Amino acid sequence: MDFEKLEQVSRRAALLAGDKIMEIYNADDFEVKSKSDDSPVTEADEAADALISEILAEAFPDTLIVTEEQADSHKETADTFLIVDPLDGTKEFVKRRGEFTVNIAYVENGTPIRGVVYAPAKDRLFYTDASGQSVEELGDLAVDTVGEVKPISVSEPDNSALMVVASKSHRDQATDDYIAKYAVKDMTSAGSSLKLCLIATGEADIYPRLGRTMEWDTAAGHAVVLGAGGQVVRFDDHTPLTYGKPIYENPFFIVMSPGVELKEA
Repeated sequence: MDFEKLEQVSRRAALLAGDKIMEIYNADDFEVKSKSDDSPVTEADEAADALISEILAEAFPDTLIVTEEQADSHKETADTFLIVDPLDGTKEFVKRRGEFTVNIAYVENGTPIRGVVYAPAKDRLFYTDASGQSVEELGDLAVDTVGEVKPISVSEPDNSALMVVASKSHRDQATDDYIAKYAVKDMTSAGSSLKLCLIATGEADIYPRLGRTMEWDTAAGHAVVLGAGGQVVRFDDHTPLTYGKPIYENPFFIVMSPGVELKEA
């Protein structure tokens, strides 16, 4: 893979998809449908998916593209693949909360080694550069002009006063019980893959996820965490979370700064 090209193409695709999403988000009304699993899907999901898929397929014609909105792609497997969630946080989008993201990642031998996460309503753009370092691009985000790019890194946590991030839409008692095992300084909540990015920037120390997720939900944020020096491990045995699993479904997992002293489940 040409990582310079991948960085440029993924960044451009994410920003263009974000523009399309915001066009629909800012409209007076938009259509919301239900998928077979009763999760919502909007015209913004579908428009962003079509746009990203076209850009990636043209740039990388020999690479498998797995995307949430194309069920046939979930039956395909490869050692290396691109994986896309064109609009993660559809519930946040529908409620107009702004905490939704565009996610594009490149997976190699089970590990997401490059990724871009764009939160268009928050004007926050995170990605791994060609070298694998995670960055946040600041200022006015433009498709054809790269702004100020700042390397990001995970925190050096104080295990007697941890900052925890949890899901806004998927919080439950099991999550609260697990968080209670830690000495918590404060908690914050966020929607979509922004939670992983808060670990990558050092704004939080640990994010436990005890709930169903799919690989397209996490791959881009996972890559950004790795490129910032963080870790994403399985909840059950604390081994690295890997990709390319059957139907692209994740087990429970924990995202963290390496300095966090993990508790047993």
